[in-house]
Amino acid sequence: MIAGSMSSAPVPGTNGAAAPGDDVTGLSEPLLAVGGSDGGFHAGALTKVVVATALDGKAKANKGSVKAEAKDGYWVEVPRQLDATAAADLESGGEGGRPLMFQEKKVKASLLYPYRLLILIRIIAIILFIGWRIKHNNSDVMWFWVTSVVADVWFTFSWLLYQLPKINPIKRVPDLAALQQHYDLPDGSSILPGIDVFVTTADSVDEPVLYTMNCVLSILAVDYPIERYACYLSDDSGTLIEYEALVETANFAALWVPFCRKHSIEPRAPENYFQREGMIYTGRSPGEFMNDYGHVRMEYEEFKARLAALDGTIRERSDVYNALKATEGDAKATWMANGTEWPGTWVEPAENHVKGHHAGVVQVVLEHPSSSSKSQPEVQVSSVSLLNFDGVDVRLPMLVYMARAKSPDYDHNKKAGNLNAPLRVSALLSNAPFVINFDCDHYINDSKALRAAMCFMLDARDGDNTAFVQFPQRFENVDPTDRYGNHNRVFFDGAMYALNGFQGPSFVGTGCLFRRLALYGIDPPRWRSDDIQVDTVKFGNSVPLLKSVLAALNQDRGIVTPPTNLDDSSFLAEMTTVVSASFDIGTDWGRGVGYIYKIATEDMVTGFRIHGQGWHSMYCTMEVDAFRGTAPINLADRLYQIVRWAGGSVEMFFSHNNPLFAGPRLHPMQRTVYLNYNIYPVTSVFILLYALCPVMWLIPEEILIQRPFTRYVIYLIITIALIHIIGLLEIRWAGTNWLDWWRNEQFFTIASLSAYPTVLLHMVVKLLTRGKGIRFKVTSKQTTAEDDDDKYAEMYELRWVPIMIPAAAVLFSNTMAIGVAMGKTVVYGAVWPKEQQKNAALGLLFNLWLMILLQPFALAIIGRRSKNPNILFVLFPVAFVVFALVYIGVHFFVVNFFPSMEI
Repeated sequence: MIAGSMSSAPVPGTNGAAAPGDDVTGLSEPLLAVGGSDGGFHAGALTKVVVATALDGKAKANKGSVKAEAKDGYWVEVPRQLDATAAADLESGGEGGRPLMFQEKKVKASLLYPYRLLILIRIIAIILFIGWRIKHNNSDVMWFWVTSVVADVWFTFSWLLYQLPKINPIKRVPDLAALQQHYDLPDGSSILPGIDVFVTTADSVDEPVLYTMNCVLSILAVDYPIERYACYLSDDSGTLIEYEALVETANFAALWVPFCRKHSIEPRAPENYFQREGMIYTGRSPGEFMNDYGHVRMEYEEFKARLAALDGTIRERSDVYNALKATEGDAKATWMANGTEWPGTWVEPAENHVKGHHAGVVQVVLEHPSSSSKSQPEVQVSSVSLLNFDGVDVRLPMLVYMARAKSPDYDHNKKAGNLNAPLRVSALLSNAPFVINFDCDHYINDSKALRAAMCFMLDARDGDNTAFVQFPQRFENVDPTDRYGNHNRVFFDGAMYALNGFQGPSFVGTGCLFRRLALYGIDPPRWRSDDIQVDTVKFGNSVPLLKSVLAALNQDRGIVTPPTNLDDSSFLAEMTTVVSASFDIGTDWGRGVGYIYKIATEDMVTGFRIHGQGWHSMYCTMEVDAFRGTAPINLADRLYQIVRWAGGSVEMFFSHNNPLFAGPRLHPMQRTVYLNYNIYPVTSVFILLYALCPVMWLIPEEILIQRPFTRYVIYLIITIALIHIIGLLEIRWAGTNWLDWWRNEQFFTIASLSAYPTVLLHMVVKLLTRGKGIRFKVTSKQTTAEDDDDKYAEMYELRWVPIMIPAAAVLFSNTMAIGVAMGKTVVYGAVWPKEQQKNAALGLLFNLWLMILLQPFALAIIGRRSKNPNILFVLFPVAFVVFALVYIGVHFFVVNFFPSMEI
């Protein structure tokens, strides 16, 4: 076995100037540190407010820059270069001339070349190792030896697929100053292109409404020209509570958004802003900020109370209307505030109003700010003193609620369908050339994130051929030790940087900004023909939609004028048409257009389809995390998440999206990456086989997989050590730490003994029975643990699921094997020859290594006792001793009563 190859898993400025105010410190640059409260708020008083000096603030800023510089210490900037045509255009000020919008960095040669050399050395070492094994095919069990050699070959192949694309890591850093200089005009306007922002939610119970509305608020307050972007909430549950919550959010946004612009608030999701400790206020009006903060905090608490009361409000209102308007025997409808029946899902399910069967809904909550109609809400505050927003832009961007129609007669295509619906609706309403998608449990953590993405799309070097910009996924509800590898930094800070050196990173879900034309299946400019078919066969039977596609082809980074006919019944009917349940039937939606259907990992396959057309992609990281979200911190939920990802990956291999058969436009290394995504779960078969080897301790005779055993173990240790040394170098250029890398190793082992075998078994059954693929399961974000005072209480809850059985069996068998080995040492230690003693000691190394790798799983199955992880240092030794004593007792019993038997 070549252990350690388990790391081949891909596992997967402000808009307004600060208003003048009192300088309570007497300094020209006051800094105000504001800490979050413990959950409550007392009107008229700020919690934990500390005024710091400018010197303290600068010291903290310098400390942050030193930390960032240390993280970037292994990177060197690549000189910026334009091709001849772009350089000439820029020099002459021609229409096609554009500046360079990002810095490109590569790993320093002093680290990169040793890193590459070690990869080569390990390749040679593995070849020699396998060759030695085949030449010395001495084993006590030949079938096991053959299987192990096949496993070693597979481990090598899988590791190469993972490692080779990492030989040329590239980091790209957006240049926000250059973007501002060239696209923000002196009069305060901007010529930045438009962006349509999609927020998707599937269930208002599993995905709390408060999470979703905080995501929306962070989008409404983002630092991007207000008239240049729009926000679409795509509610797959079709519930009235989501719509009315969005209306409440629009009203609160009229206060929250100007407050953020006035005081340069970060982050701009209120729930996350008010909960943070030690936030530093860098504006010039701390006195006014303290007053504004108190008002806004109080209004936010009232806003949350209104959201919490919505369910009861809707039920009470519906009961009143049903009593007045319904006749006996009628279904109990759910009523909107304007006295009309809600066309989506009803509180009390009825025909045509249940999840999976309801009409489509499109409601414009806030019209475009350039609209002449009165659509922007007034600031409403319950406190006596109103906030002063003089000089602050109080406008809000367009905000739209939508829910696609569903019918039991049609496949809803899960999340991909929920993304394609707003792609079509937005084409009719705003038709921005760029779109970005967010899961409802994420929010914009850095208000300049959208600007950062545009730095790559507008860059002169290859911006026009860039299809999407992927941001890393960051989470804030994960425990400090990241027990189950939720952050996945080895992938996001290692593999994704590496892909920058080729065709670009893969699409991995939330926080990805797309060029609309790339989603439409249009080829990049370098491959684009003059004759592009825009017809009903490809895009569907909607004339306004077809016109919007043609407009998108011709707008050249601009944005079309928002529609003014929102009261036109025919236009409203057209919007309902494009979200109908049958609209995709007979078209290319879900195949060559939009997000891909019929697979659990719609993100990966969509990115693959776009790369296959010759588009490039970029990976964008920022000093402050661009976006943040929540992750499943309970092991059962985490494993089900892995089942979905891995299942979709394997399904991709057995579909027409197999990377082996992709066209010539896909870069060879990019093809290698996608192939690794498809087959990495297969590695679990051999890992599971090796992990169950400890049962051989129960056999009286010594059984060795390879002879001479000592040399075999030495070769094994060398190959394992090399991968760890490579990992240490990778940690340096990726900017991660040892714990991140180690958690990746541990969780891949856990997944290989639980989730991945489940996926492979499911795939075998599917291929034999032609059944359905991996079913999408919404990960619940609701807290169900009883201990509400502990933010990580969910992690300590034991939720036993069948996929844990193999991992539990491996953990138990290894524990028992070590105990039996101790017992055998007591019984036979004096009579064993030295060679056998040495072999036994070397064999135990593997048992102990597996126990260390399975440490997070062991903590999971002891539940709440795992709050103190040191308990394993007590439980495991006790278990070893118990099994040793049991073995010794059974041995003496057999010797005394059944002397012919031997154990």
